[in-house]
Amino acid sequence: MSTPPEKKKISSRGGARPGSGRKKGSKDNITIGSLLETIYSKSNGQNYEEILVTDFLQARNNNDMQLMLKYHNLILNKIMNTMAKVEVVESADAVEAKKQAFAEALAKLTGVKQD
Repeated sequence: MSTPPEKKKISSRGGARPGSGRKKGSKDNITIGSLLETIYSKSNGQNYEEILVTDFLQARNNNDMQLMLKYHNLILNKIMNTMAKVEVVESADAVEAKKQAFAEALAKLTGVKQD
């Protein structure tokens, strides 16, 4: 008795094909620098930040709440992150308590008694 030949499963979803996809070493057609330069040249010498401010103020003057909310989200999510600072100040007592706790933990690990 011979076994039947195995059937190859053919995918109906496509998949990798020879020669498809982006070629190695290909370069982006659009760069951030060239995009910003184009915006600058096409907008009467305004840079992108000035355009954003102008558009935000226009949305505000027009009472366009949807657009204003988008600008506020942009500003809060992107710009404010770079300005946020967190400063932690501990009292001398807190520092001393941490030192003592560390010394006790170290003594337990090493078996060396504290003086």
